[in-house]
Amino acid sequence: MDGSLRANIINWAREAGFERVGITRPDRIEAAGRQLARFLEAGHHGQMSWMAERQDWRADPRALWPACRSVVVLGLNYGPDHNPLDDLAKTGTGLVSVYARRKDYHVIVKKKLKQVAGKIARASGGEVKVFVDTAPVLEKPLAMAAGIGWQGKHSSLVSRDYGNWLFLGEIFTEAEIDPDEAESDHCGRCRQCLDICPTNAFPAPYQLDARRCISYLTIEHRGHIAPDLRAAMGNRVFGCDDCLAICPWNKFAQNARTATLALRPELAELPLARLAALDETAFRELFAGTPVKRTGREGFVRNVLIAIGNSADAALAPAAMARLEDASPVVRAAAVWALGRLMRPQEMKALAERHRMREKDRQVADEWSAATARPPETATACSGEKRD
Repeated sequence: MDGSLRANIINWAREAGFERVGITRPDRIEAAGRQLARFLEAGHHGQMSWMAERQDWRADPRALWPACRSVVVLGLNYGPDHNPLDDLAKTGTGLVSVYARRKDYHVIVKKKLKQVAGKIARASGGEVKVFVDTAPVLEKPLAMAAGIGWQGKHSSLVSRDYGNWLFLGEIFTEAEIDPDEAESDHCGRCRQCLDICPTNAFPAPYQLDARRCISYLTIEHRGHIAPDLRAAMGNRVFGCDDCLAICPWNKFAQNARTATLALRPELAELPLARLAALDETAFRELFAGTPVKRTGREGFVRNVLIAIGNSADAALAPAAMARLEDASPVVRAAAVWALGRLMRPQEMKALAERHRMREKDRQVADEWSAATARPPETATACSGEKRD
């Protein structure tokens, strides 16, 4: 039955809209478990404490579900219709990562996984479980073991057919199915993904320090972002695609063909001034059903204000000024930093005199002190011109 079940799984996966499907055994990612342990011991996970929870489950699918005998890994292409690096020049707009400019992939992938999993369960007579990336599963090592792709030097999955643009999902099954051969590494001497990183988040090839990664900073990190990392964030307000987009293997990538993965047109161009004005209700309405809601309004507007500070466009100063009375100290602090980058020193000092004395939050007060002490050459006159 194994041969016919295997062939059927491939057909069912394609019928559900998955472009890639591979099968592996649960005991084939032991090295990845050890690498995870080193990542956690180094503290490279930052505030993502959940990564340390159930570490044994991540290292071995059988610890998560002892009945697991085979893992079916499926890949759904979300290739963009243009090079995301081109959007970095649009400094007046907020750049949202490619994967988040559409309906939440967790919903899309899980629905398709259940379609395939149900057929496997009926055909095999055994139980199945489905997982997307919110579960304690090391999906990229499993994908490599199943022949879907390999983990590049940026630690993300690379496919020979779809480049860096695959959503992954897994089906654990009690059925014994012949596994595919693992994919080998095809990065060679290339290090473009490492060299392009704006914040030097890779201590070495195949190692990521999430604490310096813009995707982590704009999505997972709560509170204030370290001043020395803000300028490198540019206009990225949710995620970062630089290390993915620069990969030479993207020359084989294909645009997403699943209609439900189409980019939402209202998220194509997001003016920073509009984003800075979002209150809680407007934030939820604009990003309803997308991954962007994960960061929350406070973190998102913080990111937007940092992007405004990086824009070199003093015409955006009023948008930041409007957030000086925001209820969130994280937002207020980011607004102060942005204004310190855009306004003349004398104008900034006059503004500080009106706001600093009534500021009760110590970190916001510290931002005022730093902004008013900034040398004149780091600021732009608040008259609408851009800094060279």
